[in-house]
Amino acid sequence: MPEPSAAPTRRIEGACHCANMRFTFELPEPDGAIHVRACGCTFCRKHGGVYSSHPAGRLAARIGDAALVKRYRFGTETADFHICRTCGVVPFATSTIDGRVYAVVNVNSFEGVGAGELASSPSDFDGETVDSRLARRRRNWIPDVTIEAARG
Repeated sequence: MPEPSAAPTRRIEGACHCANMRFTFELPEPDGAIHVRACGCTFCRKHGGVYSSHPAGRLAARIGDAALVKRYRFGTETADFHICRTCGVVPFATSTIDGRVYAVVNVNSFEGVGAGELASSPSDFDGETVDSRLARRRRNWIPDVTIEAARG
């Protein structure tokens, strides 16, 4: 009896500018617009942070030299923004909730995805409690995350 074929997915490659941090974002929806959120916090506004995620998605990140990656936390200190020390790009952010790592990816670091493929909406999380924020991330962020570092 033949094995059932895997459900079709959409694979998006991305990287920081110098490619020290690369990733593959896998979405369970092969077609249609990629839903993105333009975060309104001061850090994301200053860095041009526009993020995407999917609660059934997968993120596989590869770091060439971990010593060249800075994790930055601010505000509620519940998310790590992974910043390349060489080029300054933030390709993804992670949040560890109850021992599990969740992530969002910065669409400005996507490769081969045109602006017409993105469906954007603004986000405003001001006034959100920490518990509400973590619950929202559990519901919406990428739950299947691996980050591998070659050295550092």
